[in-house]
Amino acid sequence: MNKKINRNNLEINSLNELVESDIPNEDYEIKLINPPDFQLNKFFYKSIGKNHNWIDRLIWTEKQWINFTTNKNTKTYVLKKKDDLVGYFELLLHHDKNEVEIAYLGILGEYQNKRLGSYLLSTAIKKSFLNKPNRVWVHTCSLDHRNALSNYLSRGMKIFKRESVII
Repeated sequence: MNKKINRNNLEINSLNELVESDIPNEDYEIKLINPPDFQLNKFFYKSIGKNHNWIDRLIWTEKQWINFTTNKNTKTYVLKKKDDLVGYFELLLHHDKNEVEIAYLGILGEYQNKRLGSYLLSTAIKKSFLNKPNRVWVHTCSLDHRNALSNYLSRGMKIFKRESVII
């Protein structure tokens, strides 16, 4: 069965454009995963992605996961509440274009709808601009969380491309 998906590509060109969302409370913390741990990326990708049709990496071998997460241009950050895993984001540094892509960003189901997505996205944008890119960009689609697009727009990102695709 074919399904029409609406996809939006968004960007932000300056940290000054960020409409920041603060930490919900002091129990939450976002940290860079260093050294990389492909099992964390794989866990979040599968756990969050199962509700949003994230399928491209489901066929990856362990070696592909390791190569991806250990690439010097990949940065993974994890959101925790004390010792509990809450969410994550992956940043892909595209040095050739001087831009950063927020490849994946998400919150585990039991932590959704608590304003954590806006805090996670604010942090992803701030961390991206540490690399001094010309822009930070992301894509989202109608399969993502119902608040995804509004979260990106509320943080100051602007749509630069819209398209519909059939899957």
